[in-house]
Amino acid sequence: MTKSRQPDSAVPHHVAIVMDGNGRWAHRRLLPRVAGHRQGVESLRRCIRACAERGVKVLTVFAFSSENWSRPVEEVSGLMDLLATALTREVPELKKAGIRLHFVGERGNLSERVRAGFVAAEAETAANERMVLNICFNYGGRWDIAQAAARVAAAGQAITEESLGRATALAHVPDPDLLIRTGGEQRISNFLLWQCAYSELFSAIACGPTLTTRHWTKR
Repeated sequence: MTKSRQPDSAVPHHVAIVMDGNGRWAHRRLLPRVAGHRQGVESLRRCIRACAERGVKVLTVFAFSSENWSRPVEEVSGLMDLLATALTREVPELKKAGIRLHFVGERGNLSERVRAGFVAAEAETAANERMVLNICFNYGGRWDIAQAAARVAAAGQAITEESLGRATALAHVPDPDLLIRTGGEQRISNFLLWQCAYSELFSAIACGPTLTTRHWTKR
């Protein structure tokens, strides 16, 4: 069965964020798009710290969509380099802060370097219990549902809401209570299609709507 959201609380148990607007932030400053993504890492660092301090138990962020491969080669290459650097620099700090990392998405077409980095980061933080940080990388909601259905079928089980829910890539955490998207776009963009069926798009823990026109880099 799809995992239910947590009871009403001043602080959501699970927050999901579409980190949008990095490229536009850089463009407005006449900078390469990768500069915006680099600044986005700084925004994510602040967000992780704020969520952990406020008692959020699960934070899920959309870092790289399965559709992002269609972006210019130099931007994709810059993102991969940025990811590798961030893994080296951030994982020790996340471990110290009690954050447990999960990388969610299709790993088959990622480089061996990236796949090894994911495995090492997850192993390094596996014992942490303060907050779960899901990084959705090379992820798409349709992919998630399709791979869940394939897993259920391969196991010879009936395809039901319960069996699909147990086979999704985020089966290890409850569904999001709150979905935030920065950058002004008001669409899900293939993010957590199964899990966000009942997620709120606005939150009382912030001053005004959290579905905001601000770019992610300005958080």
